[in-house]
Amino acid sequence: MTWGWTGIRGTWSTPAAEHSMKEMKRTLGANWTAIALGALQDTAQSTEIRFGEEPTVTDEEVKWAIREAKRIGLHVCLKPVVNCADGTWRAHINFFDIDVPREPKWSDWFASYTRFILHYANIAEETGCEMLCIGCEMVQTDRREKEWRQLIQEVRTVYSGLITYNCDKYQEDQVQWWDAVDVVSSSGYYPEGAWEEQLDRIEPVIKKHGKPFFFMEAGCPSRTGSSQIPNDWGLAGDPNEEEQSRYYERMFGSCEARSWVSGFMLWDWPAALYSPDEAAANDDYCPYGKQAEQIIRGFYETKTHLPEGGLV
Repeated sequence: MTWGWTGIRGTWSTPAAEHSMKEMKRTLGANWTAIALGALQDTAQSTEIRFGEEPTVTDEEVKWAIREAKRIGLHVCLKPVVNCADGTWRAHINFFDIDVPREPKWSDWFASYTRFILHYANIAEETGCEMLCIGCEMVQTDRREKEWRQLIQEVRTVYSGLITYNCDKYQEDQVQWWDAVDVVSSSGYYPEGAWEEQLDRIEPVIKKHGKPFFFMEAGCPSRTGSSQIPNDWGLAGDPNEEEQSRYYERMFGSCEARSWVSGFMLWDWPAALYSPDEAAANDDYCPYGKQAEQIIRGFYETKTHLPEGGLV
């Protein structure tokens, strides 16, 4: 389960955050968590990522979250993510392919992004994180193969764990540098009835590269209509636990038949939980206290005891 997004300063390393993480482990039976934090650049064409400033959580908060997750028996993937302060989705971060004088450049952006990722790679190494996610849903950057390979090479000089990249939905067959990472991952926000079709599309990519694969993000809000467009967190609709739980049943049912799908890092679990008696009115992704909670727990309980390589 993904925990803590977006990593707002002051919301981690608190009694509420400690309670949240314990409840995540207790209610879902999860064995991994992605500790997810966000840092800002001003716009999609800005070249400086301000990861040392508010609202990004402090390094001490990040280390606290990792230690707490490990203390309660979870494996950890540290997931630093860049966002745009003006609200533009990070998938649209983009520059001219050829440097133009007095225009923002890929070289400047990747230099800043490398400093950002290496900073957290050092924390991941120091705290013993089993995995590091070096990017999330950065569609327009995916074509910059040379820069991504160079970044991964630099990360490996300071971090000894597994490296993954979280490509966006429908992009699994577009990334040309999967051989450079240890684990392939993507955001599986596919419509409820489209899982078989999309898994058929993804499967040849995974078999070609011979890498482990899991869905670094997957889930559905408990909201009417969300099963058809689960990536739209702003979709208008009434709270609907049944639709969320049905989505999980369909997703798990399709994926468990594919041995190459090694698991999920479900989206998402906040650092400050609502109370259980508020669950029916909550229409967000978090399954706490909802029907989907039992579906997830039941699925995880049957899969975490599979042999090496099975679903987790």
